[in-house]
Amino acid sequence: MPPKIVLVTGASRFLGGHLAARLAADDGIERVLGVDTVPPRRDLQRRMGRAEFVRADIRNPLIAKVIAAANVDTVVHASLSPNPAGSGGRVSMMEMNVIGTMQLLAACQRAESVRRLVVKSTTAVYGASARDPAMFTEDMGPKSLRSGGYAKDAVEIEGYVRGFARRRPDVAVTMLRFTNFIGPRIDTVMTRYFSLPVAPTVLGYDARVQLLHEEDALAVLQRAAAGGRPGVFNVGGDGVLLLSQAIRRAGRLPLPVPAPAVGTLSRIFRRAGLVDFSAEQLRFLNFGRVVDTTRLRTEFGFTPRWTTVQAFDDFVGGRGLRPLIDPQRVVAVQRELLAGLARLH
Repeated sequence: MPPKIVLVTGASRFLGGHLAARLAADDGIERVLGVDTVPPRRDLQRRMGRAEFVRADIRNPLIAKVIAAANVDTVVHASLSPNPAGSGGRVSMMEMNVIGTMQLLAACQRAESVRRLVVKSTTAVYGASARDPAMFTEDMGPKSLRSGGYAKDAVEIEGYVRGFARRRPDVAVTMLRFTNFIGPRIDTVMTRYFSLPVAPTVLGYDARVQLLHEEDALAVLQRAAAGGRPGVFNVGGDGVLLLSQAIRRAGRLPLPVPAPAVGTLSRIFRRAGLVDFSAEQLRFLNFGRVVDTTRLRTEFGFTPRWTTVQAFDDFVGGRGLRPLIDPQRVVAVQRELLAGLARLH
């Protein structure tokens, strides 16, 4: 059944705001409410069109009144954040992610009008370790997971969502586990990392990276809100990039750092306001992560338009990243080195 009144959390951020704009452009939807603690930027609010912004904190039980008063039938929870700096610190991030989700689910449980719930989750729930499989399917669990951080928050949140689904079997629940977002407009740890002139890497490791274009992320959220199949789905672009390949495609310079020194370097970058690396993001740069998206294509009926490589190249072109060193000069030096090695033999 198509939605009539949709509530989207995280409306001041890229995904929430642009999703609200897409839903508001659908004439079949009567009303779209965008909820967040701060208003969207002026340009984003203009883009949202007829979508109504409601300044509300989902950690507050009053969110139940917003849902009840508007007779909301579809809730898209898109406000989960992996960035402590953007959320006011680790404690605030945890409260917004976990406590906020608990209050939102409690409000949805009491609202008889709610018939669909879409939750933006993350493939970080699988963790990142040397013991990981080649690809994670939705039925697999983490081989190694830290005791705190965004991944731990996401695991808790998914548990609460499953509990909600058991208590409200009449509500169609869709949980989307996203890989890392990339694109010319979205601002994430990954986009900041690949925009650095020098990209630190873990010495001796070359992680496999799977990415999702920002437009594909919005498209799959829109389809889920409009009546997509319930269930748990990995969402990522086809194919992978090695971290070293991605750094070269962005024209950046790699900086291999011994594993014990990575934490110190991340603190330097954080204090400089460049990139806020969390411990789990550092593990991702160490080991990488790839997920199987078969269920997304066959059961949910969605195939991302951009592959991982295409999404990354669109990010590089859209951001206007230019090589720091002439690629032709690099190739020439490589040829000279190979020729010199051949002469030695």
